[in-house]
Amino acid sequence: CPSSGKPCSCGEHKVHNCESSFGAATIGEHKPVSYSEIDGSLYNEKELIFPPELALRNDLPLKLHGYGGIRWYRPLKLSALLDLKSLYPNAKLVAGNTEVGIEMNFKNAQYPILISVTHVHELNVLNIKENGLEIGSSVRLSKLQHILLKVITERDIHETSSCRAISEQLKWFAGKQVKNVASVGGNICTASPISDLNPLWMAARAEFQIVDSKGHIRTVRAKDFFLGYRKVDLAQGEMLLSIFIPWSRHFEFVKEFKQSHRREDD
Repeated sequence: CPSSGKPCSCGEHKVHNCESSFGAATIGEHKPVSYSEIDGSLYNEKELIFPPELALRNDLPLKLHGYGGIRWYRPLKLSALLDLKSLYPNAKLVAGNTEVGIEMNFKNAQYPILISVTHVHELNVLNIKENGLEIGSSVRLSKLQHILLKVITERDIHETSSCRAISEQLKWFAGKQVKNVASVGGNICTASPISDLNPLWMAARAEFQIVDSKGHIRTVRAKDFFLGYRKVDLAQGEMLLSIFIPWSRHFEFVKEFKQSHRREDD
């Protein structure tokens, strides 16, 4: 359909379309265009739409080769990701590329093997449980912000003190376009000393699930995960699987505070 960009099932029935031209209404006829017959030349007088074939395309695992021997993988399953991590223990995991891109462009960091974790289903889970909230490490910050608002609305107020603090902090966490690609796990594992969220994970008594290349999972508390300046409790071959935030207890209060020259995008 030229208007919605979705597959058209109208067949050969004629569709009447009223358009206004220089203040005068004219009536024209056109035949619906099916998905397989899409031709950009037919849309000269229509607003550009997102290509339907891309919207309907199934996700596929990818393996790409780049300049200088760089290899880029995009697995879809955790098992495939663990196999790649076992094969390339020093490979750099990439989610939103908001940190790795800076390291490569401005710090001349060299990563011959890059593995994108954006499409791994097990890393994108968001589960509201009886005792807390489970967040996959590849969940986007904007998606986390959305689920936190849902939790705050539906749960008892005394249970969501931590969620409200994280939600408020996310309002001033970079711009919307950055939050749409930046991941929760990437921000944690970067261990930036000026992170807006890492102090809140510790205050909220969050726990991190760590998985190694053999599939073994261990749990570490957020306050024990950060070992020093940009150092975290991750051994070679390990990666952050998920984050668990327990509901706040009665008379337990968590409050965010950010101090900066600029309130936004800092």
